[in-house]
Amino acid sequence: MTKRTDIQPSTRAFRAASELRAVISKIRRRVLEKVGTSDLTPSQTAVVLRLEMEHPATTSRLARAEGITPQSMARIVETLAAMGFIASSADPADGRQTLLSLSDVARRWLSEGRAARQDWLTGTIEARLTPGEQEHLLVAIALLNRIADD
Repeated sequence: MTKRTDIQPSTRAFRAASELRAVISKIRRRVLEKVGTSDLTPSQTAVVLRLEMEHPATTSRLARAEGITPQSMARIVETLAAMGFIASSADPADGRQTLLSLSDVARRWLSEGRAARQDWLTGTIEARLTPGEQEHLLVAIALLNRIADD
């Protein structure tokens, strides 16, 4: 079966995709503006989130997962460790390896950040949308989830 490249996306789908990207970016900027930004770089944040999902991990495993060199990951890990975000321990299966996991400081940072974003977004939805519009938003979110779930 060959893939047809001559089929253009519908005007409606193209417009929806374009506007969706724009509004997602706008909401993200607004959340950062209202709730504040962290002192972490995007790379550091990515490592913290990855360790939250896939803990514990070695530096080399994190580097492969993030698509960067082990040396670059080592620098990120060193910075996060100095901030108190990463705890390390010897790998019981291989004493030469060091396993990294999130510290309580990092878990608290994640929890507080999520709570602040949730509070802002909840308050904004309550203040700006009628109950009927909030129902429409829930329907739209269900549709967005269908898009996100391949």
